[in-house]
Amino acid sequence: MRTNRKTIAAGVGAAGLLGLGLYLAVPASAANPTPSPSRTAHAGKGDPGRGHPFRRARALRGVHGEATVRRKDGFHLATWQRGKITAVSSTGLTVRSDDGVSWTWTAGDKTRVRKNGEKSAIKALANGDQVLVAGERSGTTRTARLVRVPKPR
Repeated sequence: MRTNRKTIAAGVGAAGLLGLGLYLAVPASAANPTPSPSRTAHAGKGDPGRGHPFRRARALRGVHGEATVRRKDGFHLATWQRGKITAVSSTGLTVRSDDGVSWTWTAGDKTRVRKNGEKSAIKALANGDQVLVAGERSGTTRTARLVRVPKPR
């Protein structure tokens, strides 16, 4: 079978578009700081690729990321980070990822905190807690919308 340059170029182009789509879509979509090892972990929850955007990349092992997303009121920079808390105060927290990146997040009235599967508050978090933080960045300020501490195993 003979393969010509157009066929090869079309295959490479399709793979590139798929990679670009994943690169742009995945960073803004992590909700669970403990990746699921298989689809059976989602039993009863339907397809893990559907629903809330942060659930789409549940099985990925990324430690932090950002993506520009469009909303009704314009474009926003969605950002997320997995790591350990290195500092916590009533107005925010600092998280250090496994790759050494340390980001400071501000917390406000709209910040939701979940610890061990229950509603919680920023003051219940402690240094060393493993967390997933998701929110938005404006300039150099990262504002947390969700801080999640997983249930102990």
